[in-house]
Amino acid sequence: MTVTAETTAAPVELLSPELVADPFAGYARLREQAPTPTGTILGGSPMWLVTRYDDVRRVLTDPRFLNDPASVPDAPNVRTTIMKQLNIPSDLVDYLDDKLMQIDGAHHRRLRGLVSRAFTARRVAGLRPRVEEITATLLDRMAEEERDGTPVDLMESFCYPLPFTVICELVGIDEADRAPWYEWGACLGSPTEHRERIPTVMRECVDHMLDVIARRRAEPRDDLITGLVEAQEDDGDRLTEREMVTLVFTLVITGHETTTQLLATAVLALLENPDQLALLRDDPSRWPQAVHELMRLGPTQWGVPRYPSEDVELGGTTIPAGSTILPLILPANTDPRQFDDPERLDIGRDHGGGERHLGFGRGAHYCLGRPLALQEAEVALHALFTRFPDVSLAVERDQIPWVLRPGVTRCERLPLRLV
Repeated sequence: MTVTAETTAAPVELLSPELVADPFAGYARLREQAPTPTGTILGGSPMWLVTRYDDVRRVLTDPRFLNDPASVPDAPNVRTTIMKQLNIPSDLVDYLDDKLMQIDGAHHRRLRGLVSRAFTARRVAGLRPRVEEITATLLDRMAEEERDGTPVDLMESFCYPLPFTVICELVGIDEADRAPWYEWGACLGSPTEHRERIPTVMRECVDHMLDVIARRRAEPRDDLITGLVEAQEDDGDRLTEREMVTLVFTLVITGHETTTQLLATAVLALLENPDQLALLRDDPSRWPQAVHELMRLGPTQWGVPRYPSEDVELGGTTIPAGSTILPLILPANTDPRQFDDPERLDIGRDHGGGERHLGFGRGAHYCLGRPLALQEAEVALHALFTRFPDVSLAVERDQIPWVLRPGVTRCERLPLRLV
């Protein structure tokens, strides 16, 4: 018999305080109670939640699970629904739909190809000296900040500015233009707390991006925005103005968020597991592998909704074509069916170069910025714990404030003592 969302138990609210407070325990309960429960975001329409590793990997890689709801008859657009719930003006919704993550096939390959040239292995490797330079500068400032005995907020002083500076330089956001992006990111990072401000923020953000694009047309530079402008001028059918705005918005707002929160969750995990930190201090060559383990247990809680093009079976449940399916990354990455002692941090765990965990997704929509995020985390964490070997939390663990930005665990403040 076909099971529908209406016939299952009460949906779980994914932005509930309980899941924000303890996502590991909350998602573990969900995963073990049922492989495909139902859930909501901001009280919206119920969707299927996929909780177990094999099922999540299948949803991410099987081409029958589409990202574009328009490709499946009668499929709801969850992202558009959320924007409406947040009172985003209708003329801005299309600007701010994530074109890279909400399209499939040739259209997706076209846009991804335009952006991917900024994230090639060679380009990312060439950025490493600059990442190291920014890291060293931020650590110097942190040392100055703590001279009066006041704890340093690692989020404000390190976790946010490092990846934000790197992505802005890569995309082409001038330093003089970056201050508003901090406010916009903070607002969009906590949508339930800033619901009234979000429509104004979205308007300001779009207007700013249109202005920057116009400036690059007039004065080209060696950055991604100029590359997009040139691609549009070479073949106007390949890239629209709205797509350019969407790509820039996605890269700047979301392009640094995962790395920002990876750094925060990684520092906490290593401070809470001093034996693992000691292994890294004894052998720094372990850092690349350690970053994969830290990402497995890191900030990504769920992925982008998928829509099956035909009836499919997941976890023993038949899910009708056109249903909304949300792959839950955190419970998949801590599934005991795939990982031994899954909630334990083990920097020696073999991730096959990152092929086992799902922190960066899988399939055609695999995270484009993965090489850069891994490099930034490796450089930043190694440098932080080398420069400040006695770093420690300045508050009790349960006093660290967390919020849930859709899909990502978000640490608001992380007070540390450096010496």
